[in-house]
Amino acid sequence: MPSNAPSPSAPAAVLCGLAGWVPSRVVTNDELAERLDTDDTWIRTRTGIRRRHLADPGQATSDLAVEAGRLALRSAEGGSGDGSADTVIVATTTPDRPCPATAPLVAARLGLDGAAAFDVGAVCTGFVYGLATAAGLIASRVAARVLLIGADTYSTIVDPLDRANAIIFGDGAGAVVLRAGHPDEPGAVGHVDLGSDGAHEDLIMVAAGGSRRPYAHGGEPTPAQRHFAMRGREVYRHAVTRMAASARTALDRAGRKTDDVDHLVPHQANLRILHSVADDLGLPRERCVANVDSVGNTGAASIPLALADAAARGRIRPGDRLLLTAFGGGLTWGSCLLTWPSLPTHPQSERTTP
Repeated sequence: MPSNAPSPSAPAAVLCGLAGWVPSRVVTNDELAERLDTDDTWIRTRTGIRRRHLADPGQATSDLAVEAGRLALRSAEGGSGDGSADTVIVATTTPDRPCPATAPLVAARLGLDGAAAFDVGAVCTGFVYGLATAAGLIASRVAARVLLIGADTYSTIVDPLDRANAIIFGDGAGAVVLRAGHPDEPGAVGHVDLGSDGAHEDLIMVAAGGSRRPYAHGGEPTPAQRHFAMRGREVYRHAVTRMAASARTALDRAGRKTDDVDHLVPHQANLRILHSVADDLGLPRERCVANVDSVGNTGAASIPLALADAAARGRIRPGDRLLLTAFGGGLTWGSCLLTWPSLPTHPQSERTTP
């Protein structure tokens, strides 16, 4: 298969700003145990999660996206950028409304008047799909600066009494700013692999609320149809297999080996999946970037939140070679290579892993 990297004559999408933001409300495993048939040990053993952040009542996905986007623009402003963007992409499974998209509202609230703005719906793979989309827009010179935000409020679609899913998911937003630059400079989005398998759409699903089963027809949906549902054991198998295969494809396209990878940054589904992907790739688990223990699975926000946390802690440093990989409903999956750039740091009120 031919390379999908930008040609030398086409501009590359270069990461120049980064931020993460989570709501202030912290929900511990012990708090969940008060209403669910579970305990802290059971949750940590199976997921690696100790706590997660949940949005307050009335706090929407756009509210989280605006906070992360504002901080990412501020980060870019202190570097090689000017703190602006001509395109806004919001990757989310939990838009404010079925119509219109959430991105135009986010752009307006950030003062990015006239910017192109649209949502990407690829569930937990949304951020990687968004990276590929932003890179394509920049390579084709349709956009010069893209603000890409992964944001989700899974608390609005997960049944709080669902023992299987309520322990896993949290709310949050992570954002990056991408500018036009050279394919060889640090921060350039490298080789990408994307894929899907819609034959397995039933493995991760919210059954009601769309045109297939609209609320307006056929009466009120049942709680099971209205809430997020996931067939965990099958999802686990697909997630590990698809992420590892996609990661290998991205490496092959770049002519690289797993030994060339300094850090694996997977979608933060749960710690067992993260470690299984690393094992499948033959990478030491200590090279796997993880913050799922303190934020849970935040959907499309998970990879940028993990990057923001790792950068703030000095876990990833300029020049490190990163392999990003994700898996989500659809089914969808994707991977991307990235050499970490030097990003400015500022005192700011971002809360990535309080």
